[in-house]
Amino acid sequence: MLNRLYARVLRHAASPNAPLWLVALTFAEASFFPLPPETLLVPMVLARRDKAWLYATLCTVASVTGGILGWVIGALLLQHLALPIVHFYHAEQTLAALQEKFRHWGVWIILFKGLTPIPYKFVTIASGMAHFALLPFIAASLVTRGVRFFLVAGLLWKFGAPIEDFLERRLPLVMGVFAVLLVGGVLALRYL
Repeated sequence: MLNRLYARVLRHAASPNAPLWLVALTFAEASFFPLPPETLLVPMVLARRDKAWLYATLCTVASVTGGILGWVIGALLLQHLALPIVHFYHAEQTLAALQEKFRHWGVWIILFKGLTPIPYKFVTIASGMAHFALLPFIAASLVTRGVRFFLVAGLLWKFGAPIEDFLERRLPLVMGVFAVLLVGGVLALRYL
């Protein structure tokens, strides 16, 4: 079943509308949506390795733009939008801890957490809630999200065929590891 789903995702990843879906997913993930951009980025690069750098650029720009929305949610719309997102993930204590850390570490938090499996939306919302300066937030987000997406795209561009072969042979294992990382990131966010 996973192999059929994977084959379908690869077909859609090569479609003309795939870049629009990639931008929408990446934008939404940075501010409110739980699914990481790599779920679409990986099959898209595997389907069109010649467009790896374009896709990484689209992800970076969409993520930073979505991050600005997350910052605005945290800074201006705390009661109406940010707290329901935080409650959904049961991350009230983590968000309060992040706010305090922003006062001391600011840019370093964005640089570090933007590379980890911890959902980036919490970094963006907490940045806004802490009223962290927007321009340094954007600069740090460009760096950390760019490194993440260009690293993924670059590895797939360079080693695409062996990675694709590995994914096709070991898809259940890869999906299991991905699920563990995603759950681990949410749990780390909750208990850190």
